[in-house]
Amino acid sequence: MHMQIQRSSEWKEGFVDRLENRQPWDSWTLYKMCYEVEKAKLIEDFYGLQSPKYLPELKPYAHQLEAAETVIERMNGKAILADEVGLGKTIEAGLILKEYLIRGLVKKALILVPASLMNQWLEELNQKFHIPAMQYSKKYDLNACNIVVASLDMAKRSPHKENIYSQDYDLIIIDEAHKLKNHKTKNYEFVQSLKKKFCLLLTATPIQNDVFELFHLISLLKPGHLGNFETFQVAFSASKHNVEEDEFLKELINQVMVRNSRQDTLNEWTSRRIQNIPIEFSDQEKEVYHMLSELKNVSPQFSDAFSTITLQREICSSKEATLVTLLKMREKCSASEEVAYIDELLGKLNALEVNSKAEKAYEIIAKANDKVIIFTEYRASQEYLQSYLYSKGITSVLFNGKFSKNKKEWMKLLFKEKAQVLIATESGSEGINLQFCHHVINYDLPWNPMKLEQRIGRVHRLGQEHDVHIYNLAIQHTIEEQILNLLNTKIGVFEKVVGELDDILSGFKLSI
Repeated sequence: MHMQIQRSSEWKEGFVDRLENRQPWDSWTLYKMCYEVEKAKLIEDFYGLQSPKYLPELKPYAHQLEAAETVIERMNGKAILADEVGLGKTIEAGLILKEYLIRGLVKKALILVPASLMNQWLEELNQKFHIPAMQYSKKYDLNACNIVVASLDMAKRSPHKENIYSQDYDLIIIDEAHKLKNHKTKNYEFVQSLKKKFCLLLTATPIQNDVFELFHLISLLKPGHLGNFETFQVAFSASKHNVEEDEFLKELINQVMVRNSRQDTLNEWTSRRIQNIPIEFSDQEKEVYHMLSELKNVSPQFSDAFSTITLQREICSSKEATLVTLLKMREKCSASEEVAYIDELLGKLNALEVNSKAEKAYEIIAKANDKVIIFTEYRASQEYLQSYLYSKGITSVLFNGKFSKNKKEWMKLLFKEKAQVLIATESGSEGINLQFCHHVINYDLPWNPMKLEQRIGRVHRLGQEHDVHIYNLAIQHTIEEQILNLLNTKIGVFEKVVGELDDILSGFKLSI
């Protein structure tokens, strides 16, 4: 195929026509229009946000705009966005990304998120911010993909890791960044090795168990900002659950962290109504609990404190959860006295006909006569609770980390449209928004107070129109009392270093 290229002579004809007929050489109207276009594109001052002008359909809240301004103007694009759950950290990150794109300071960005949040991020970036983000795929040439959303769990593995390392990203955004709390994990190592000019870490819970988690997060953003690990320990007399010089430490942290609480916003928030509900074991349950606690004295094989605590927590949840662990332990038994003790325990477990905690949960659900979320730590307890509630005429659906993305969406829809109760394991406290529900039962207490905040944040967030009722169940004179005491200690560390927590956690300061 031959293509003939010719020079256009139209410019010459126009030039001669204007010259010979004395026609005007310019158009004042067109000039003014061009001038206005160029002026609109000009950013005369570094301060203030340009992005809202380009997002007429997005109506961000004042605290979200202020957070974006703070990160860009004061923190040089390296920050932890640590607003309380439900205040819109995704919107803040989107505003910052959009701002840097408009200013030409960012051309390539990588957003790392849990797999369950991929669709949510892609939808928000494309529809709300008009940012052409695409899902990572090894089939694509990353050189041609400017804004990429990827699952952190997938991105850290080969060959994806090497593919991503080959890129020079201007901005890295990491959602649910508390998953980087352990500096010895592959997640942490992967993010630390990424080339990045700007970096945003999104987490409502920058401290989950101890103060060193925050040290490692900040070290990802600005290595040396808090000194090295040894210096940090000495300067702030830091231990896992204590820190001194907390005002100076807060000042350093505030240089890299933006945190808005619900009280900081101008929005009208519904209340959290908390009840810590003590439960008394039946005599039969007490006997089984005591036998499980004594298991460590039967044989050195069972002296592991972790195994004892696990069994104690499980029996506080359900005999079904306990049976799973106990049967595994029996398989490892060799001595006849060990087998005999466990067989006796199994017999007493199977004979249990009462679950005092489940009965209390049913009582709460019946009284609420409304949608209720139950959070449990164990899938065996999940299945037991569904069966138990069904026997009482209560419809329920399950939600756990083993479900596919589509199944999770289906369970959420069934809960909204059909079932009265959603029974969720910990994975249900991350990435789903359930503002249509306003009753939460913490059936099992976690060691980590921030997990409770994540759970409650599923319902107590922007868009919630009702007061949220929180019921914390705890068996008296068991491991769950120790959990409450430790939660108290961890809350104290968080409030010392980061700031006040909402009522659900301060409610634990009341002893049961």
